[in-house]
Amino acid sequence: MTDPDSVAALGARLREGTATSVGLTERALARIASLDPVLHAFIRVEGKAAMAAAAAADAELRTGHDRGPMHGIPYALKDIFDAAGLPTTCHSRVMDGHVAVKDSAVASRFREGGAILLGKLATYEFALGGPSFDIPFPPARNPWNPAHIPGGSSSGSAVAVAAGMVRVTTGSCTAGSIRGPAAFCGTVGLKPTYGRVSRRGVFPLAWSLDHCGPLARSVEDAAIALQVMAGHDPADPGSADMPVPDYREGLDRGVAGLRFGVPRGFFTHDPTLSDDARDGIEATLRVLRDAGADVIDIELPDYALYRSCNRVIMAAEMFSVHRPTLQRRFTDYGEIAAQRFTSGVAVDAADYLAAQRLRRILGDAVDRALQSCDVLATAISMATAPRFDAVGAVMPLQPAVFNVTGHPAISVPTGLGRDGLPLALQVAGRRFDEATVLRAGRAIEQLTGWDQVPLPR
Repeated sequence: MTDPDSVAALGARLREGTATSVGLTERALARIASLDPVLHAFIRVEGKAAMAAAAAADAELRTGHDRGPMHGIPYALKDIFDAAGLPTTCHSRVMDGHVAVKDSAVASRFREGGAILLGKLATYEFALGGPSFDIPFPPARNPWNPAHIPGGSSSGSAVAVAAGMVRVTTGSCTAGSIRGPAAFCGTVGLKPTYGRVSRRGVFPLAWSLDHCGPLARSVEDAAIALQVMAGHDPADPGSADMPVPDYREGLDRGVAGLRFGVPRGFFTHDPTLSDDARDGIEATLRVLRDAGADVIDIELPDYALYRSCNRVIMAAEMFSVHRPTLQRRFTDYGEIAAQRFTSGVAVDAADYLAAQRLRRILGDAVDRALQSCDVLATAISMATAPRFDAVGAVMPLQPAVFNVTGHPAISVPTGLGRDGLPLALQVAGRRFDEATVLRAGRAIEQLTGWDQVPLPR
């Protein structure tokens, strides 16, 4: 059954003249006004500018000027992405008064594609420290149950999609900050291959681990958003000069004949794995087999190695980014961010170089596994989203592997746990083969019936 509110369906109605961008934008702004006082997904709503942009989009479409699949479609930016003329707060008082002079590469691509920017979204402080209550903006809350966290750091991005405020948002991912919130909030979260999407104009956390990608209501919506976001940018030193395929082509081919490798050693014996999450993973693997996929167990190095590698590299690089500001304005950071950033003091050059050497070994292991498999299927959330009052040092997530290796990975919702909160599965693929990852994700959301699950509010 076709979703009448999908980006593709809305785009078709805009071009047929049975819908207007002004109408879509008015509806989105009304939903934000209704729900955001509780959910806090948005730091800033640009209602007047959004309505003007929507009117311009309608005028262009009436004259046959079509900018692409997001033309006239509302979206929102995580507030570490610059948008010209708007503050970039990074959810921190450290950035008080900072106004972007230029668009980030991602904001520029959406603007050129005719998308309608609704505003800026909540994040953990500098995409790391949270959920925090001692900084200028309240933390976003999970729309399935506001007593539970939405995950981070792309918290507002996931909440805005899950609450139906918008179909597409942007996120960044250094240690799981796209896929973690997506898993906890029941949205699709895609971390593309390292270098696929430019990070120019995005405040860095750890430059060799940072990725940008979309969060979306469906896999198809994510594919359309990635189509707009992807492409080489010589102004980003990490950007890859690789051709960008049509991500919607082959999206509905199903999984018959695809080989899924399952690294059970990552999650089977992890103490944070809940019965609901285990049952959800196994049920999803069964429906994949029934649909004609070849599902096999594989071995990879221990997940702990990937996690530790990620932590050492991230600690060193994020401290390097923030050291000058920490020295001058330490008390302006929230407590969680300050503690995490200063942990990099303990990482010396030998530690950092050892982690980078280990990173090559770990990446090669994933490459070898993908020589005999089309994609890998593994856990992302080890349990449903914790309550705010139960957040501990160990978050029940396993996202770090593919930030370390740079492979594309997607979180796809698969159902609801007994507490009524979302469960998810992670699929990863070969470098720059987002198309196959999206194809597998599309089949999962359909085979599990997630595409028929209504929004929580």
